[in-house]
Amino acid sequence: MKNLVRLLKWLLKAAIFFTLFAFALNNQQDAVVHFFFGTQWRAPMVLLILTAFAAGLAMGILGMVPRWWKHRVVAKKAQQPLPPPASPDTPRTEPIAPPHGL
Repeated sequence: MKNLVRLLKWLLKAAIFFTLFAFALNNQQDAVVHFFFGTQWRAPMVLLILTAFAAGLAMGILGMVPRWWKHRVVAKKAQQPLPPPASPDTPRTEPIAPPHGL
């Protein structure tokens, strides 16, 4: 069973690779990207598509970095040990809050 799953994964990866390889071979003609002030970039279309994909990937990762940092800080705080519980003889220093809604 494990060998069958491994074989299917390998076949799927090979199919994806050959599909992308055929796409790259079929899109070798030059394409032009026009920027501001009359500048332009002339490159094979597959390179332009790869660059646009990489730029989108980088922007998505950069957009998630603040949330990753926030979760990392919360996880570090959760790993810190809690202070020992107060003994029943110690008086409470903080006021008791009234029940919610009253």
